[in-house]
This record gives sequence, C-alpha cells and structure tokens, in this order.
Amino acid sequence: MDTSDFSEITKLEEKLMAAKLPAALSEKTSEMIMRLGRVARMGGNFATEFDNTARYVDWVVNLPWNQRSNDILDIPTAEKALNKNHYGLKPVKDKILEYLAVLKLSGENGQTAGTEKKFNRAPILALVGLVGTGKTTLAYSIASAMGRKFERIPFGGIGDALYLRGQSRAYPDAEPGAIIKALRRAGTKNPVILLDEIDRVDEHVRATIMGVLVELLDPEQNAAYTDHYLDYPFDLSEVLFIATANNTTNISTAVMDRLEPLSMPSYSDEEKITIGRDFVLPKAMSEAGLPKEAIQIAPEVWPKIVRPLGFDGGIRTLERTINTIVRRTAKFIVSGEGRQFTITEKNIQEFLPI
Repeated sequence: MDTSDFSEITKLEEKLMAAKLPAALSEKTSEMIMRLGRVARMGGNFATEFDNTARYVDWVVNLPWNQRSNDILDIPTAEKALNKNHYGLKPVKDKILEYLAVLKLSGENGQTAGTEKKFNRAPILALVGLVGTGKTTLAYSIASAMGRKFERIPFGGIGDALYLRGQSRAYPDAEPGAIIKALRRAGTKNPVILLDEIDRVDEHVRATIMGVLVELLDPEQNAAYTDHYLDYPFDLSEVLFIATANNTTNISTAVMDRLEPLSMPSYSDEEKITIGRDFVLPKAMSEAGLPKEAIQIAPEVWPKIVRPLGFDGGIRTLERTINTIVRRTAKFIVSGEGRQFTITEKNIQEFLPI
C-alpha cells in the first residue's frame, strides 16, 4: 500500500473518531474505512473507492445528529418579532405562539423519559394563498421569532422524488437528497424547513413526491427518516416543517391529513396602504440608503400606489411600485435635484412606473 494512501485513510479514521455519531452509524462507517484499507493492500481501484468513502464520511460527520438551537420561548418577545414584519395574520401568529407556549410549559414541568428529553411535536402548518400574500416571508419570520435556523426547499418543477430522498451510493456521483442537505446547511436538527409550493411538482411524479411528503410530515414516521444516500435513519421529529401552496387541488388527501392548513387572505386596499406605509416603504428606503425624511407620500396618493394596474391579491406589485419610487428618488438626490420629496397627485407620474 502506498504511504500516501495510508495517510489519507488515517485522516478519515481521525475525522470519524472526532465526530459524535450514533453508535451503529459509527460502526458502519468504520467498516467502510477498513474495507478501503483492504482495497489499497490488494491493489484494487483505490482512487474510486477512496472518493466514495471520503464523500460519505464527510456527509455523516457534518450532519447535526445532536446539535440544536435554543428556542426563544418568551411569548411577548416572539409575538413582537412576528408583528415586526407582518401586518395582521392573527390566526397564523396565534398558532405559532400556542406551540411555543406548549414548549415552554413542557420544559418548565421537566417532561422527561428516563434521562432523555421528550420534544413536543410541532404543528405542520400549510400556508395557502395567492401569490404575493406573504407565505414565504412569514415562514422566515416564524423561524426568526423562534430563534431557529431557516432553510427553504422549493418544490416548483421537481421532476424526481430522488431530489428529496437522495440516491443510492451504488450510483456514480450519488448525493443526499434536499432534506439532508438542508439539515447540513442549518447545522441543527431542529430548524424551520419551508417546503415551498408543494402544489407545483410535475404531474408525472406527483404521486411519488406526495409519498415522500407523507413520511416527512408524519410524526410516526419522520423520527426515522432514511435518505437513500445515507442509508441510515435521521430523526426529523424536532424539525418545524412549514408548507406553502397557492391552492390545495394538487395536494394528495394523505398529505393534507397531516397538515394544519391556514388561509393567507388577499389584502384589501386599506391593508395594503398600511403595509406599504409602515413596512415596505421604510424597508426599501433603508436598503437604498435614503434618510427617513427623503420621501413623504400624501395620503390621497396611496390608493394609486396600491392599485396602479387593477386588483392584485398579494403585495408583490406594491413592493415593485414602491421600489421604483425609491430608486427614482435616489436618482433625483444624486442628480442634485433636491434632498426631500413630497409625492402628491400633481407629481405622482414622475415617481410611478410607466
């Protein structure tokens, strides 16, 4: 066996020994490294075998088998965080605060099973509503309010269940699925994972994708979720899954049975004015580096800003319109045409999109 080969195998052994893996997985991975040594001694295809083993070791030692983030269980603080970025949506916010309250009480009462902590299972929310109603940003705010890591998995256009489940190591260039990749990025075993637009998977694989979702979202199954690449169960029971969909028509009954659907209502013009004035405009100005006093918008102008092209259930058009106003104001300031601008019905066309 080449000395450099022996050195590389030793590095894998040290990496494995330094990691805190489940005993059975540690033993399984150790056997793979031992087999690698036999291949080197017998003059087999060491390079290929080493790459496969090293890639597997890299994945298993970098997954959060025991790492958790600490939940923020102070209800007023969490409520303040939810209200900071979202106007209204009381039923959704109440559901999250209820879950945090249960987590807090179970922790205070020392709910244990032997020496191991029992973790209260999270509700699996399904935010259902039109495009632009704030489903994705609300999911991020929920993670922020709870003090958890946030990961998003887009489902739009998924054409193969292996995208989620991973591929067996028997295939060249195999890799874990999107769920395991999200956990590695998060670095904790209790992140918020957004399953975004689960109604938009390709029709020809919808049944198999829904089958994977059933396992992901079922509390009786996801405690031992097995990715094809890892070939070892990972406990997903502490993950807070949040799903989004434009509608539920293309979601299987079995998946819906495991979700708590919450309707994201279309915004009225009055609500959009509040959101635009108190949330979107200040944020857009801050991101553009404009001082607070740079833009003043007359009250009678807001109805034209929130509905420049007719009805829109969400706020994406509103965001685009306000961003245009902010950018044009920035141009006027840089061009030396002024430092403060008041937008009225007389000059609104100078600021609105054409």
